[in-house]
Amino acid sequence: MLRAKQLTVVRQGNTLLDQVSCEIASNQLVALVGHNGSGKSTLIKALAGEMASSKGSVTLDERQISDYGNKELAQQMAYLPQQLPEAAGFTVRELVMLGRYPHQKWLQKPMQLDRDKVTQALQVTQIEAFADRITATLSGGERARAWLAMCLAQDTRYLLLDEPLAALDIHYQIEVIQLIRRLVDEQGLSVVIIVHDINLAAQYADRIIALKNGQVCHNGDIASTMRPEVLRNIFNIDMQLLDHPVTGQPVAVA
Repeated sequence: MLRAKQLTVVRQGNTLLDQVSCEIASNQLVALVGHNGSGKSTLIKALAGEMASSKGSVTLDERQISDYGNKELAQQMAYLPQQLPEAAGFTVRELVMLGRYPHQKWLQKPMQLDRDKVTQALQVTQIEAFADRITATLSGGERARAWLAMCLAQDTRYLLLDEPLAALDIHYQIEVIQLIRRLVDEQGLSVVIIVHDINLAAQYADRIIALKNGQVCHNGDIASTMRPEVLRNIFNIDMQLLDHPVTGQPVAVA
């Protein structure tokens, strides 16, 4: 279990998170939503051990996240930041192989297990056909899947994804979030994903955590989230709910 308890993060006199508590259970897709500046990226960084708390705690399996070594923690969770590192000179296969670093010894060459994990990640994300292409030549959707494949090759229980859909058009957004949903269902992963589109979150997530001014203003399943009064509290705007013509699920319209 990944858990934040009374988590407070203060930087340069600004309170970015204020006594945030939440749990990320096994085999769930949890969407973080909220307006810009609400604290979503700060929370996901803190959960990933990328940002230290000022007060409160983040624990993984009842152990403080700060007690884990870098490699040890990277064997348990993979974090994909919003601003992706430069990887223009890497082939897709080389990029995905970077995900095996936490499992390798210093200067160790890839073993058969590493190559097998990379091949599996390429297959799952359906990017085998361009495994030997330079990442800079990929489309936005292909590049998003390549980075996701790197996280899968890391072979962790948790995936923490900071706005992986932000730079994609609607076709690739759906393609990538459907893939993430399958990973949860078929591989039992726990995924936390920051999403701006509440309808995408409601369609694919198991649970939604909403932040507002650095605090949790809602934490619940889809049925409890997709209500006009709840959505107004999260986004400060009146939204109407319609039934999706195919799935029957509620769709929010401003």
